[in-house]
Amino acid sequence: MPPEQCLEWSKKEYIAKPPIWCSVDLRDGNQALITPMSLEEKIEFFKLLVRIGFKEIEVGFPAASQTEYKFLRILIEQNLIPEDVSVQVLTQAREHIIKKTYEALSGCKNAIVHVYNSTSFAQRQQVFKKSRQEVKEIAIQGARYLVEFAKNTEGNFRFEYSPESFSGTEMEYALEVSNAVIDVFQPTQDRKLILNLPATVEMSLPHVYASQVEYMSKNIHERENVLISLHPHNDRGCAVADAELGILAGADRIEGTLFGNGERTGNVDIVALALNMHTHGVDSGLDFSNIPKICEVYERVTKMNVYERAPYAGKLVFAAFSGSHQDAIAKGMAYHKEQNLSTWSVPYLPIDPQDVGREYESDVIRINSQSGKGGIAYILHTYFGIDLPASFKEAFSYHVKDLSDKAHKELCASEICEIFQRDFVNLKTPLEILDYSFNKSQDSMSVELEVRLDSKYKNLCARGNGRLDSIANALRDNLGLEFEILDYSEHSLKEGSSSQAISYVQIKNSQGKFFGAGLDTDIVTASILGLLSAINQSLRSNNAQFEKACDNALEI
Repeated sequence: MPPEQCLEWSKKEYIAKPPIWCSVDLRDGNQALITPMSLEEKIEFFKLLVRIGFKEIEVGFPAASQTEYKFLRILIEQNLIPEDVSVQVLTQAREHIIKKTYEALSGCKNAIVHVYNSTSFAQRQQVFKKSRQEVKEIAIQGARYLVEFAKNTEGNFRFEYSPESFSGTEMEYALEVSNAVIDVFQPTQDRKLILNLPATVEMSLPHVYASQVEYMSKNIHERENVLISLHPHNDRGCAVADAELGILAGADRIEGTLFGNGERTGNVDIVALALNMHTHGVDSGLDFSNIPKICEVYERVTKMNVYERAPYAGKLVFAAFSGSHQDAIAKGMAYHKEQNLSTWSVPYLPIDPQDVGREYESDVIRINSQSGKGGIAYILHTYFGIDLPASFKEAFSYHVKDLSDKAHKELCASEICEIFQRDFVNLKTPLEILDYSFNKSQDSMSVELEVRLDSKYKNLCARGNGRLDSIANALRDNLGLEFEILDYSEHSLKEGSSSQAISYVQIKNSQGKFFGAGLDTDIVTASILGLLSAINQSLRSNNAQFEKACDNALEI
């Protein structure tokens, strides 16, 4: 903890404005890859970062290798750096390395030269074997070199200093070193110094890091001319929390990577951090409206994978398999549409998936053996305009979940529709109505039917109080079928004269309840096919009923 308690940040409830963003994908992220990016891949990634909206991009450690040096020269010489973008380069606080760095930067319109040296107790004791004063002198001399070489190099340069391993440094000593460096740089309002406070190794709870940041913010020299930057790593899995609380504590800037790639457990995930702000109505200034495309480029050039459950970007983060979740989402989506709401509040979805380029149909409601009737009905309605009655929804959902369970797999929308059509729509075996004609009298409707029952062709007739009732009576009276129509409904699948009608019929007999659907351009035909489908469901499940109907058909 810092020497004095710093907790003013804890009184703030939200981040009011975004920080300055700096992507370190091409340096910190690249050095953490099993196979670092090629020159062509780095250029493609740089262009992606520019499109997303980063105005500060760390492009490498040009003095470390010829590839890093060449990449920076290509960016400068081929004029690939937009006027409003600054490239950032990293250098150790050593004269020959700083000299090489400036050679690589020659002619750069806007650049940030980032110098660092480690200040932690462990590094001083075990690695450098130097005293506090000696380590501070390294930082001071490095800052002097940056100022000196900048004067003799063509270009426009700003400066950044990092007390590396800040998270493992005694706070009063981190402040002492930082103030000494600030005094060398003598920042102004027009040319502010970036003081970067990295959680090089995440060593504490996020609130401790935030208090350290607030301590530095309150006590550094020239605070009005200094931008406090954070570079949180994710060793404890709290990098996003470190960054968010650090911003509340006074940080002006964040260094991180797309999807959190970086050494060990990685850096702070800027996608998650920026979209967290989006959920609170704060415009991050970064464009993540096409996350699938960003993931595609990222995975291709880095050879890394975006975890399926990575916040906002993972393929499954909006997916609801649970029945209760699906039901709540489906109802919430319908409510939003009905009420034309301007703010997002759908249950279980922290943001509108379409804000990041995701589709409701393929990304939100996913069907497997754990799904519920609401989700399955949502798929049918959203994809195909099929609006099942409540009782039918339940029966169909059990049917689909049983098939998914037996197949041990998720079912896509097309498979669900195929199951519905195959097992419930326009079923014509074992019973088929080949032809029919109606004759309406004053108080009833008569029908003549030609049917086929398991290769037997028969003519039937009966009367009823309507078309469907007369057909039902014909099948009951002549074939001995036992059923009662419990429910009937219908609707059009689409608007227009060529639209199809769909009917839903539920029947009941001594064996249980059975459902069928009929689909046709003619609503009467659709209703007859719906009744026939429900009856065929019954006959298929009840061998005795089927045999009885066949015997009665022989007697007609």
